[in-house]
Amino acid sequence: MKVLANLLVAFVAIQHIGFMLLEMFFWTKPIGQKVFKITPEFAVQTQALAANQGLYNGFLVAGLIWSLLHSNPSMSFQLKIFFLCCVVVAGIYGAMTVSKGILFVQALPALLALIICVMAFKK
Repeated sequence: MKVLANLLVAFVAIQHIGFMLLEMFFWTKPIGQKVFKITPEFAVQTQALAANQGLYNGFLVAGLIWSLLHSNPSMSFQLKIFFLCCVVVAGIYGAMTVSKGILFVQALPALLALIICVMAFKK
């Protein structure tokens, strides 16, 4: 169960690496515009905002990776719970304010990882 929990945390971290790259470096490129369904004009106008959002996703990645690498199991668990909760909250907020799809792409995988982490830690 702990292996599955760590794999799910790693999956959420990898997702957020992708989000970070798209928002920080590919926002004004065709791939960024396609993924986020935005026009070239809007992409240019909002580039700094997207890069800032990408930076925050990078912080989530750093925390999730830290949670996987920490040598103290109790601290590792606490870090996982904190950063996964951050992702879930961000996903819910994004679903409410930007697109319902964010709930499934961002919040749901993090919620699943959170549930499995809690179950694994209790054993």
